[in-house]
Amino acid sequence: MTLNKNTKLFLTIACFMMALSIAIGAFGAHGLKAIVDESLLKIYHTGVEYMFYNTLGLFAASFIIYIKPNSKKAVVAAWLVFIGTLIFSVSLYLLVILKLPILGAITPIGGTTMIIGWIIMAISILKD
Repeated sequence: MTLNKNTKLFLTIACFMMALSIAIGAFGAHGLKAIVDESLLKIYHTGVEYMFYNTLGLFAASFIIYIKPNSKKAVVAAWLVFIGTLIFSVSLYLLVILKLPILGAITPIGGTTMIIGWIIMAISILKD
């Protein structure tokens, strides 16, 4: 099986994101526990969860791109999910680590971007 360029790209991104999810989750569980209170840890954990689940989604998106190599919508959708996940999760990580609640205002931008990405992915499956 030969993977096309976009499939390889998103599988690689998903692999690095999964490794990062694990590392960031471990840091939160072990390194932050003594530094921040429980409510901030919960916020941090939300960032880790969204990163982890959307990373699993990017693995699935990679295979959709493999099956439908001419679907520009699927590629755009995968980029939106990736970018949205970074915006969402990193804003929460920084909110907790820097203790800057204003960063929470950025989080919905990432969430909305992820939602749009998954809707476009569904459209690409149905229409392309």
